Amino acid sequence: MWQYQTPGIPDKLFERLPGIPLTKREARLLIISALRMEPESVLWDIGAGTGTISIEIALLCPEAQVVSVERDEDVAALVRTNSQRFKCQNISVFEGNAPECFADIATKPDRICLGGGKPIKDLLHKAWSFLPTGGRAVAMATNLEQLYQLSEGFAELQARNVEVVQAAINRLETQGMRQVFAAVDPMFILSGEKID
Repeated sequence: MWQYQTPGIPDKLFERLPGIPLTKREARLLIISALRMEPESVLWDIGAGTGTISIEIALLCPEAQVVSVERDEDVAALVRTNSQRFKCQNISVFEGNAPECFADIATKPDRICLGGGKPIKDLLHKAWSFLPTGGRAVAMATNLEQLYQLSEGFAELQARNVEVVQAAINRLETQGMRQVFAAVDPMFILSGEKID
C-alpha cells in the first residue's frame, strides 16, 4: 500500500467508518515529529480512531511497539483492518475505556499520543503517570476548551520542553470546474517531556 520510507500516507488509502475521526496527513506529520520516536520506543496511541498515527509510526519504526487503545469494538476492528492493509506487524490493539484500562496494558509506554477523549486533562494526567523519566506526551486540541485543559494539564504535571503548534492547513481541491483551497480543520498540537 505504501512503498515509501517517508511518512505522509494519503488519507484515501485508509479504510474508514462513518463518524470515526481520521487525523489528516499534514497534521499526522506534525504529530509524528513531536513524538520524537526512537528505534525501539513503545507508543500508546490513545483514542486511535482510524489508526493513521499508529500505522505511520509502525511503518517508520518497525522495531518499535505500538499499542492502539480504543474503547469501541468496531473502531478497534477498523484499526486492525488498517494495520493488516499496510502489513504492520508491530501494532497491537487494546480494547478498553481510557483511563481505567491503562493499568491493564502489559507494555508500558515511553511515548504517548493522545488523540482526544473526555475529560482530556484527566486522560493526560493518568497516561503521564505511566511514562518513565525522559518519556514524551503529545496531545491534540481541536477546540478552545481542550487547548485550555491540555495547557493546564502540562503545567500541573511540570512537563518540560513544552511545545505548542497550531496547524492551519489548506488543500487544493476541485469543486466543479474550479480548483480552490479548502481549509482542513485547524488543531493545536501540544507536547512535553517528563523530567524528574
